[in-house]
Amino acid sequence: MPKRGRWLLKYGSFNFCNLPPWAIASYHFNDNPQPLEIQGVKESNRFLFERLNAIPSSHERALLFNDFMSVKFQLHHWQEQSTDVARMSIRNSYLKFLKGWKIDSNSVYGAVLKRWVESRIGISPTFHKARIDDIISETYFNYSVDVMKGSSQTSAIQSQLDLLFEFGQYELPRKYPGLNAITLFRGTHDAEEYDILATMAKRDQIVRLNNLVSFTSDEERAWEFGRTVWKTSVPLAKIFFYNDLLPGSMMKGEDEYMIIGGEYHVERLR
Repeated sequence: MPKRGRWLLKYGSFNFCNLPPWAIASYHFNDNPQPLEIQGVKESNRFLFERLNAIPSSHERALLFNDFMSVKFQLHHWQEQSTDVARMSIRNSYLKFLKGWKIDSNSVYGAVLKRWVESRIGISPTFHKARIDDIISETYFNYSVDVMKGSSQTSAIQSQLDLLFEFGQYELPRKYPGLNAITLFRGTHDAEEYDILATMAKRDQIVRLNNLVSFTSDEERAWEFGRTVWKTSVPLAKIFFYNDLLPGSMMKGEDEYMIIGGEYHVERLR
């Protein structure tokens, strides 16, 4: 693999964050978390965050966020469009993509979410239907085709996801006051397929995860998803979405957290 191709796959070429891709992707970031922001999102939507500051209830803040998204992206006008394509473009909002991820992270919806991480955070995917070892490869091309297919089904989805991430970052310190990281678990059937960057002890490793990956806060639940369960500390800054962020979330009951990937120090429980 060309040296440049390896570097771009590992870290990405650029991002829209306040920190560089290599820093965010490193396990050192997880040991010393710092806040992450998508450039310009809070500033251009300051009215929303000013309103949120005045609301004490997390449920009411979530309702306000959904209403704001509906108005900003005209999501409530989908029935008024003159063609099926136009109606679908508006109806397929960020909620549709979150539901699509839950059903199949290798769907076109999953591809769009992974592309958001790639473009905003600067961490490229390592898997989408197949392992991606190089940005100059058939597997990366196929992933990019799915990104285009998914993106064509909606309007301004990357901007919608920008606001979703920033809303989550606004809520997380209120959900976990005084913490900058939480313990999460991931069950997997193919632990041997991951890149093992270092092994400190029999059950203590540094692994490279896909750029977007699901975890759970429930250890017992994690065992339902694989014969291997990893325990790790995840910075709040690297939580893209979590189960009860929005009212009526399709992830309720699974305690699921969608995590920005990279290098993680994990403990293998069994």
